[in-house]
Amino acid sequence: MQNAHFTIAYWCVLVAAILPIVCAGIAKSGKIGKPLSQGGFDNVDPRQWLAQQSDWRARANAAQSNSFEALPFFIGAVVIAHQLGAHQGRLDILAFLFIVLRVIYIMMYVAGMATVRTLVWTTGLFINIGILFLGYR
Repeated sequence: MQNAHFTIAYWCVLVAAILPIVCAGIAKSGKIGKPLSQGGFDNVDPRQWLAQQSDWRARANAAQSNSFEALPFFIGAVVIAHQLGAHQGRLDILAFLFIVLRVIYIMMYVAGMATVRTLVWTTGLFINIGILFLGYR
């Protein structure tokens, strides 16, 4: 039986799964614990509260949604690359690069830099496709 280990690419999957939660935290920052009458976060109906936000809070919430949307493809690509026996060093580098791009993407989204955000998103998509086909022979 082969000795399995938790690779850098797998750690990147964990980070990618946490990124949407970070985005939600950004959207809610400074509002948790404040009374609703003062615009505080509504934990009884958080989705409705987030839907009513504007400016950077709304963009942080949109980044949360997009981070959840990107997650299945990234997880699948990493798992498939491992199963196909992709070169581990290359896989780790590409997975780490994907995470770096996702963090930059979130920053650009919250900052309202739409063109740069789209370029970063597109680059991340191509990196993810690269991960998927890394083990292809």
